[in-house]
Amino acid sequence: MFLENPVNHEEQFGWIEVICGSMFSGKTEELIRRLKRARFANQKIEIFKPAIDLRYDDQMVTSHDSNQIPSTSVPAAANIPILANDCEVVGIDEAQFFDDEIVEVCNDLANRGMRVIVTGLDMDYKGNPFGPMPALMATAEYVTKVHAVCTRTGNLAHYSHRTSDQKDLVVLGEKNNYEPLSRGAFNRALKELEKEASKKNDKKKES
Repeated sequence: MFLENPVNHEEQFGWIEVICGSMFSGKTEELIRRLKRARFANQKIEIFKPAIDLRYDDQMVTSHDSNQIPSTSVPAAANIPILANDCEVVGIDEAQFFDDEIVEVCNDLANRGMRVIVTGLDMDYKGNPFGPMPALMATAEYVTKVHAVCTRTGNLAHYSHRTSDQKDLVVLGEKNNYEPLSRGAFNRALKELEKEASKKNDKKKES
């Protein structure tokens, strides 16, 4: 849980909220929900996303359910403090695509008295911690881990399994590139990929 109002109103520091999970788990949906509530309360908000994310609209943060809120695309985390001046609430989507400076930026904003809400994939397609997300989760006051539904078992999913053959760490995509999997389904999928790779290697040796 997270508190939207501090108990000690003389406290001048803000805080960081991290919303993390796999793809299709509702991270951006939850970010938009919190930001719209803040805007309804007449708080000054700004929303940022990495310029690399062009899947929907470069001027909107958009969830998979097509829920939207206006945003500003920035090429680097260092641009955020300049544009977020005098804000009360700052939203940052897809934080895993920023460099490690995003951690310092979020903490600096919180130290200036702002509420900082950050979303991101906590693990990459291999199941490893993704970019700056572990450090953000460690320094945040509140961490919310949301889950998708496994497409193969129906259980809770927290892995983003890549269904394409691309090997780059950052590959933007939707259902044509990724599927959410549970721990069991993800490990079975990895074993299947290992078998396929082994067969290909054997054929190369034979030829």
